[in-house]
Amino acid sequence: MPDHASTVWTPPVSKKTIGRLRLFLAEQGMADDDIPKFIEDAVKWRVLDRTIAEFRTNFSDLSADQLGDLIEETVATS
Repeated sequence: MPDHASTVWTPPVSKKTIGRLRLFLAEQGMADDDIPKFIEDAVKWRVLDRTIAEFRTNFSDLSADQLGDLIEETVATS
């Protein structure tokens, strides 16, 4: 279930970065009020990227078959 609650979050960001973001959004036909959604999506993608990298590191010693078996076992017990 999606979490629709929100909170105000004001991390410090360099003027150069926010300027680049505003320019990028403008080039995409978006406006400043799209910044929160853009940041939320970027954070989700970064967390996913880090999670996948950690997974690859932790399970790099498994063969494709072993990994498939582990996934099937995990899904079956969930």
